[in-house]
Formats: sequence, structure tokens, C-alpha cells
Amino acid sequence: MAMDEFDPGAYHWLVNMLESVEVGLVVLDLDFRVEAWNGFMEHHSGITASHIHKRVLFEVFPDIPQAWLTRKIGAVALLNTRAFTSWEQRPYLFRFRNTRPITGTTKYMYQNLTISPLSGPNGQVEKVCLMVYDVTDTATNKMALERANEQLAKLSMTDRLTNLLNRGTWENLLDAEFERFIRYKHATSLVMFDIDHFKAVNDNYGHLAGDEVIRHTARVTREAVRQADSVGRYGGEEFGIILPETNAEGARIICERIRQTIEESEVDTTAGPIRYTISMGITQLDSRPDNYMQWLEQADKALYKAKESGRNQVRTFDLSYI
Repeated sequence: MAMDEFDPGAYHWLVNMLESVEVGLVVLDLDFRVEAWNGFMEHHSGITASHIHKRVLFEVFPDIPQAWLTRKIGAVALLNTRAFTSWEQRPYLFRFRNTRPITGTTKYMYQNLTISPLSGPNGQVEKVCLMVYDVTDTATNKMALERANEQLAKLSMTDRLTNLLNRGTWENLLDAEFERFIRYKHATSLVMFDIDHFKAVNDNYGHLAGDEVIRHTARVTREAVRQADSVGRYGGEEFGIILPETNAEGARIICERIRQTIEESEVDTTAGPIRYTISMGITQLDSRPDNYMQWLEQADKALYKAKESGRNQVRTFDLSYI
């Protein structure tokens, strides 16, 4: 509309629209003094336009990141171009409480922010307009979806009974550790072990009690190893441990700790207390295996030797087992 066609009624309508729109509108001069503050900002801040008019924004909102916003506004004024920030980069500019019923568990409003230059009659940027968008629903929905996807990914990698790595995931790590050894020749050991006479546990006490024994075995093992080690449930009552940067003697010390803890413990189940033992086989990787499956076979042979020799013991692979 040309200036000589100025319509006071149209201006009034425009002001009403800016006051009622569900977007925060803040006009600042280049000294960060508030020139305009619409109804959205009044509603969510509890501060009226008349109260904040001509006041420095950072004095009223000391928690706003002053250095960051100053740089942003400085770039907008210098380049005479808009800047945009999403909630993923910075969750919010104004710490407004979340008032949306759908996402009521989120404490603060997530915001997208657009900063636009406002030029005077001479074409120079004299003010900037901050447009604050409430994107709480979008943000919380996306974060909920990401959490769900992370949980699904975790479920696809773990054994449901024990929360250890499942066989597929653990074997992938075993393959990766084998390839790492080929490249760097660092000491690394593999352990395979299982529960002695587990069929008798199931037959005498039932499968639910057997599940408790498996869970107890997983818990003891997890507590005995380091964060860098990888424990997996290989299947049924059989487990595997990958021990990077560990020689056979170091692996034997860890295994004896696990074996002894289990031998000395008692599992309380609804069918009664259960005592049990495990047998363990160790092999330190060397240049003989051509792939991780041959490495795994060595550990299985050591485990078989432990069971053949009376169970409840740890055996380390040697060539006589072949």
C-alpha cells in the first residue's frame, strides 16, 4: 500500500494480527532495547509491552546467552540478511515454561528463532526483529521417536533374558577384534564357557529357575570384566567373552574370579536355592587361525577339555587339544 493511500483501519487490523499471531515478535534496536513486544511474548513471559518498552533485553532476561545473541544480531545487521536457529542447535532463547497439554512433561518451551534485519529510510539496518516459534510438540515428538529407535536398536543387539550382547552382535565384535589383531598384533583373548549340568537344573527345578541361573551367570560375568570387554550370550547356557589387550594368563585370572564367584554363590529361586558351577575355555589369539571362526573353535576345544576333565575348571587351549 502506498503512503498516500494509508488506511488507519488497515493499520489497526495489522496490529491486531501481530498481537494475536502464535509467534513471538520482538523488535530491538541495535543497542538491544525493546521497541516492540507482541501478545505472544506478553502471554509467555508475563511481562507487558509497556513494562519492557525501551529496556535492554539482557537486563530483563539475564539468562539469555548475551555473547551468542550479540554475535548473531551483529552479523544480521552487518550483512543485512536473516539468521535462523533451530531448537536442535539451541533448545530455546527465552526460558518460557511449556504450557502445551500434549507435551506437559517437558519443562520449557522448545523454540526456533529467526532474526530479520529492519532497515530505515536510508537503507541502513536500524533494528532487528526476533521471531520466536513454539516448536515444543515437534521437538518432543522427534526426541520420543529417537528414543524409541535407540531402544529398538538396543533390543536388536541384546539378549532379552540377560541384557548381554546377543549372538549375532557378539560374533560381529569377535570378527572385528580378529581383524584388529591382524593389523596391530596386540594381545587379545577369547573365552567360551557354559553352565555345568544345566539340563539337570531345568529338569529338577523348572525352566523359570533355569532362567534365574542364566541371569545370575550373566550378572556375575558382567561385574567381573572391564568396560572394554565384550560379553555375549552365545546360546542356551553358553557364553562368550572377548578380552582385548589381554594375554592368556590375564584371561585365566579373570575366568578364575568368575568361576569361583559362581561356585561359592547360591541362587534363590521360587523352586528353591540352587548351587551350580561353570566350565571355561580360553585361547589367546596368534597367527594360526585364518579367521574368527577358527579362533572360536580353539576356545570351544578348551571348553570341551575343561568339561572332559571333570568340569568346574578353566582350561587354556594348546595344540594337544586338536
